Amino acid sequence: MVMALTYLTKRKQLTLFPKQVFILGFIAFLCLFSHVSVASATSINAVRMWTAPDHTRLVFDLSQSVQYDLFRLHNPERVVIDIQKTKMNANVSKLDLPDPVLLSIRHGKQSKGTTRIVLDVKAGVSPRSFLLKKAKGKPHRLVIDLTPKQKKVIKSKTQQPKNKHKDIIIAVDAGHGGEDPGAIGPNKLYEKQITLGIAKRLADMINAQAGMQAVLVRNGDYFVKLRNRVKKVRSAGADMMISVHADAVKQRHVQGASVYTLSESGATPDRIAAALAAKENASDLIGGVMPGQEVSDPFIRNILGDMAKRDGLDSSEMFANLILTQLKQGLPVKYGKPKHARFAVLTALEIPSVLVEVDYISNPKRERLLRTKAHQQKLAKAMFTATKSYFTRMGRLHEATPTIHTVHQGDSLWSIAKKYGVSVSSILKLNALKQQALKVGQRLRMPQS
Repeated sequence: MVMALTYLTKRKQLTLFPKQVFILGFIAFLCLFSHVSVASATSINAVRMWTAPDHTRLVFDLSQSVQYDLFRLHNPERVVIDIQKTKMNANVSKLDLPDPVLLSIRHGKQSKGTTRIVLDVKAGVSPRSFLLKKAKGKPHRLVIDLTPKQKKVIKSKTQQPKNKHKDIIIAVDAGHGGEDPGAIGPNKLYEKQITLGIAKRLADMINAQAGMQAVLVRNGDYFVKLRNRVKKVRSAGADMMISVHADAVKQRHVQGASVYTLSESGATPDRIAAALAAKENASDLIGGVMPGQEVSDPFIRNILGDMAKRDGLDSSEMFANLILTQLKQGLPVKYGKPKHARFAVLTALEIPSVLVEVDYISNPKRERLLRTKAHQQKLAKAMFTATKSYFTRMGRLHEATPTIHTVHQGDSLWSIAKKYGVSVSSILKLNALKQQALKVGQRLRMPQS
C-alpha cells in the first residue's frame, strides 16, 4: 500500500508520495545545516595596529574565541596565521603600512572555513601571539606582537661619559596608550591622548632646565604593560617618577586634580582610592598582556621593611604636597591632600613616585579644556615647578643667579648674543620678545651659555 502526504495550499490540494517527502525533507535539512554553519563561524570584526619603539602589535577583534595556528615562512619573510572557522569582516587596507617591522598584510579563505592571514615582515622579526577574553568592554581578541631582532651595542672601554656631573633624571609616564584608551570623555576624548600631550610638554620643560633630564616611559600611541613601565623607570636610573592620568566618574559635574602615592599598608583604606587603583591596575587586561606571564599581585609582602623604601614613601608624600600647592594656584583640586592607593605603576619605592590625576575627563567643560594645548601646558608647568622645588629643597638643584644686560646705545641683539656667547633666538625666547627692536635702558635676562 502506498501512503501519500496530502495537504492544501491557497490554490489547490497537493499530494506528495514518500520519495518526494524524503527529497524535500533532505533539502530542508541541508538548508538548516548550512544556516547553522554560517552562524557558528567566528567573525573577525576589526584589525588595529600599534607601532612601539621595540615592537609592532596587531589586534584582531573576534566575535568569539578561536583556535589558530601560527608559523613562519622564509624567502621572503612571512608570518602566517590560520584561524579556524572564521570569516574576515575587517578592512585591513586601512592600516598605516609599511611600518618599521610590518611591510604588508593580506588574507584569504582556506578549506573548511579557515581564514589565512599573511604578514609580510622584515628579516629577523620574531612573532608572539596570544588570545584575550572579553574584558572591560573589549571583545575576544587575538594579539600578534612582532619584535625585530635587537642590535648588539658594543661599548668601548675607553669611552668617557659626556658629563662629569649626573643630571637629575625624571621619568614621565603617560598613562594608558595603544589598545588601552583609558577613560573616555563625553565628546570621545581619550585619556591616553591627554596624558601623552601633558607628558611631552612636561618633558620639554625638564629638558630645558639645566641639570635635569626627562625620560618618557612612552612617547607615542602604543601600549606599555605596568611591569615594563616600572622596569623602564629603573633602567633609566630615574631619580623621580611622575605618572600622568585623567579620571572619570558617572557624575559629570565632578572636577579637579588629585595626587596619589603608593599605599603603605597591604590594603587601601580609602574606598574611592581603592576603586581608582583597581581601575588603573586593570590596564594590562585592556591593553593586552600575555596570560600567565604576569604576577597576579605586583606587590611583594613586607617590601616596606627596607629603610630606603621607607624614605621613598616619605619623599613621595613630600613631592605630592608640592604638586598640590602648585595645582591650587589657578586650577581646581579635588582633594587638598595626597591620597594613597595600591597602584602597580608606583612600585619603584626607592625613588619619589606619584600619580597625578589631572582632572575629570567625564566633565564636558573640563574635557574641552583638557583638549587644549594651553591648558595642558598649564598642568605641565605646575608639575615642573613642583619638581624643581623638590630637588632645590634636597640640595641637588641650584638655581643660577640670572645675568641681566642693560641695553645701551648702539646695542643689537646680535652684538649682545655674541658678547654672552648665546644665540639671538634664546634671548628672544627667555625674554618673551616677539620683535628684535630694543630700547635703551631695557633690561634683558641672559641665557646660560
